[in-house]
Amino acid sequence: MEGTCELCHRQNTILTKHHLLPREEGGKEEHIALICEDCHKHIHALYTNKELAIRLNTIDALLQDEKIKKYLKFICKQPASKKVRSRKSKERRKVR
Repeated sequence: MEGTCELCHRQNTILTKHHLLPREEGGKEEHIALICEDCHKHIHALYTNKELAIRLNTIDALLQDEKIKKYLKFICKQPASKKVRSRKSKERRKVR
């Protein structure tokens, strides 16, 4: 499905369901946001599901996070048709 990302606000992007409260942490279908594939991949590259559940479980909380702010400044300048690669952050790579 195409539409506007709730996080980066780019239009005409392919949207995915992001569980604001991850399923492994008890999230249900009512805890979702429709965000683009690029934002979705980047969120999961930066944070563990535990961290998402505890402190980043709303769009507003994500928008206030410094790592996401930096990413959004970059991604908002990219055309919706461009696919962006995301690598796990150094902190995230240490967590197993």
